[in-house]
Order: sequence, then structure tokens, then C-alpha cells
Amino acid sequence: MAASPSTARAINDRLALRLLQGEGPLTATQLKTLTGLSRPTVADLVERLRGSGLVHVVGESGAERRGPNAKLYGIVADRAHLAALDVRTRSVSVTVADLLGTTLAEASVPVGDDSGTGPAVEKAVTLLERTVKEAGADRLHTVAVGAPGLIDPATGELRDSTGLPAWHRRLVAVLQERLPAHVLVENETNLAAVAELRAGAARDREDFVLLWLGQGVGAAVVLDGRLRRGASGGAGEVGFLPVPGTSGLPSATGCEGGFHELACAAAVEALATAHGLDPSGALASGHEPFLDALAHRLAVGAAAIVSVLDPGCVVLAGETGHQGGAGLAARVESVLAALSPLRTEVRPTSLGDTAVLRGALLRARDAAQDELFP
Repeated sequence: MAASPSTARAINDRLALRLLQGEGPLTATQLKTLTGLSRPTVADLVERLRGSGLVHVVGESGAERRGPNAKLYGIVADRAHLAALDVRTRSVSVTVADLLGTTLAEASVPVGDDSGTGPAVEKAVTLLERTVKEAGADRLHTVAVGAPGLIDPATGELRDSTGLPAWHRRLVAVLQERLPAHVLVENETNLAAVAELRAGAARDREDFVLLWLGQGVGAAVVLDGRLRRGASGGAGEVGFLPVPGTSGLPSATGCEGGFHELACAAAVEALATAHGLDPSGALASGHEPFLDALAHRLAVGAAAIVSVLDPGCVVLAGETGHQGGAGLAARVESVLAALSPLRTEVRPTSLGDTAVLRGALLRARDAAQDELFP
């Protein structure tokens, strides 16, 4: 069934906006070539988008003859301002950007273990407000928060999780109460995977698993180019994965005895100490016995994931994945090849500590553009 005129216009407008987002400023002639639309149709959509305040003239193309067709049109980047928050157990980082995702200001602040819920929340909110002011933004359109823990797929809320500070959940509620903006929350590992998929180590993959190795251990599952959250939002909670080599079995209330016991930051530090190394530099030490032992631990968990999902690629992220780099990834891939018949490439993160913020900013940008773009 043919689309109605209004639907066709909306489709054409969105196509043009996506091209302007991806390619940068374009002339009407270039839009005609890239969209395949007629010149009158392109002229009409440009006028509609200019009238809606989404597109403006940003200059002229020197390569074309002067006149209407030489004008360069671009998205009005300051039509909306966005914020991304990376909420860790002991810190908060903030990035404020425009509608195109260009960073305007960023900052971070530590949050000590001795901070109460109220002071910790105020510290984070103050950081956001200060960064917004430094960016020159009047107000925020969309805020995306990346935090450890489960996100309820029905409500989008951060659920109670064992071992996580109470101020995390309170922060999201306070932001929703005090900001005239859309506030979204997503699991940090999922956001890191989105960033690696679109701008990092997995940008050439449609199927992969991101293994987050930090204070906590988790995974994000991407299949057919889509993030998979699971029925309860818990897809990738591999810290609870029963594996050999632990003190016992995990339980519904704690991941001690699970893969977390082998792969969390504290376990990696303990392993380094057992090999006579300074934990702060062990991953970059080149100490083969330590790195081989760690690779074996990580491969055991990865093998269980691979046997179920067969993603073809595992990205090592988080503190350990970043610091271990290509050398650790190669060791894990070698051990994994001996444990599983399913061929799996293991790659290190290419975004490092910025992955969660990058993913949160992408999430905020997508949400804002979905609302603003016709």
C-alpha cells in the first residue's frame, strides 16, 4: 500500500536529516543525489526543515556555481543539548553535548565510600549543573545515565542490586524530579557495548559479546546488530555464572562462587600479588605466568558464554580489558580456542574508560533525534 503524502514527507525528511547527521553539511544537489529524490521534492523538504528550526544554511559550496543550489545546509546543533553520566561506585563523570553529539564540556568528581546518600546525590547533581553551565546550554533536552545494576525493562528504572550504593537509584529519581528533561537510565555494560558497536572495537560486527571486567563482572549481548537485554533486563549477568575454580557456587543474593570470584578487579589484584607483582602495573608487566593464569580464568567464563550464544567475537572491556590490551586478548583467544570448537575472535576495547560515556551520549542523541526529527 502506497504511503500517504504526509507519511512520505516524514520519511523523506528523516532520510535527509540522517544524511546531514552522518555526512555533515550538504547542498540541495548533493541531497538530491544521495536520496534519489527529485529536485522539487528536495527543495520542499529543505524548506520544511528550515521552517521547523532543524536545518539552517551554514555556508556555500565553492565547488558548485553560486546560487540557491550552492548553499550548504546543516543540522542546527544547538536545537537541543544532551548530557551523559557515567555513574560508578566511587565516581561520577559527565559529558554535555549538542544535538549532533559534539562534546561541549565534560567533568568528573570522586564520590567517597563515606558519603551518605543525600550528599552523594547532591555532589553528582551539582557536577551536572556546573558542566551544563560551562557548556553554555540553557537547558537539557535528554539525559542518559549509565550505571551498574539491572534496569527493569518494563519501567526503565534502576533496580536494587546487591553491593551497589543506594545513592545510584536516588540520583536517577532526583534528576527526573529536578530537570525539565527526559532522563534515561541504562546498564553501564550495555552502553559500553553500544559504543563499541557504533564507534569502537566491534563496529564491523553484528554479533558479539562485550565482557566487562572491572570492580564488577558483566557482559552485554549484541545479536543481529541489536542489544539484547533479556526478559528481566538481566542478560549478561555473568558474574553469577557457575564456573570451575571458585570456592563454591553463587546464590540468588550474591555472586561469590561465580565467575565474579575469578575475574573481578579484586581477584585480578590478588592473582598479581600471588605472582609477586605490583597489582597497579601487573597487566602491563609482560609477566607471562601471571598473564597466562589470568587468560585461563577469563577464557573459562568466555567459553561458557560462547557455547550458548556463538557470537563469533568477544570484546574485553572494563579496567582489566583496557589495561590488558591486545596482549591479554590474544592469550584469552588462544585458550578459548582450546576450550571451545566455536571459532571466536577476542578483541580488546578500543574506547577504554570512555566507552560508557560514549554509549550514554549515543543513547541520549538517538532519543532526542527520534523526538525532534519528523
